[in-house]
Amino acid sequence: MASGQLSRAEALACSGFRHACHVMLYSDTKTQLFGRIPIRHVILMQMRFDGLLGFPGGLVNPSKETLEEGLSRELLEELGVALPISVEDHVDSCYAPASPSSSSSSSSSPRLITHFYVKKMEEEQIREVEKAAASSATDHGQEVLGMVRVPLYTMKGGGGLAPFLSHCFIGNARSQLVNSLLCFNLVAPEELHKALTHSLTTHTHTAEDLKAALELTEARRKQR
Repeated sequence: MASGQLSRAEALACSGFRHACHVMLYSDTKTQLFGRIPIRHVILMQMRFDGLLGFPGGLVNPSKETLEEGLSRELLEELGVALPISVEDHVDSCYAPASPSSSSSSSSSPRLITHFYVKKMEEEQIREVEKAAASSATDHGQEVLGMVRVPLYTMKGGGGLAPFLSHCFIGNARSQLVNSLLCFNLVAPEELHKALTHSLTTHTHTAEDLKAALELTEARRKQR
């Protein structure tokens, strides 16, 4: 077992920890982008209230509910649908990475253990989830700004998966996505490796753009 990872039973036996459950919902698809680029699979993520990408889910209370019951409750709030999640959908549990913004003063706060699930659905079910998330979910427009599909294809100019992976993700959501793509054979290892390599280049260009934007705003600020 990788460093930091726990079995479900080990995670539940840990005292003094908070627990959060998240799920990757996905389906197969035969649709093509522009009628020529195979999309292959539909994977749902969400843009969070803090501007970060993540998977649906949230904090659960194992003393009052099972992990799966808590996750279903969170999905009802965020997606507008109480999807049944089973123990069989559980992929891994691990200690959550420390937040870069956390200070030593917050060291007294309970640490977090994250539980990750993967659930395969039919494409029509995925569409229904997307519709409900935008129309009836109580968290839509507040804690959840919108659902996002992960582009698994790579276009000639490098667009698609690589730029998506260069975005900012919450906690270990990016590694959860990458591991799932590999474990469930959704993207070939060599294709994913190429996308990650290109993503690093994209990230460098993004940093340069941010520096240019910062210089522009600093110049405007001094003019006032």
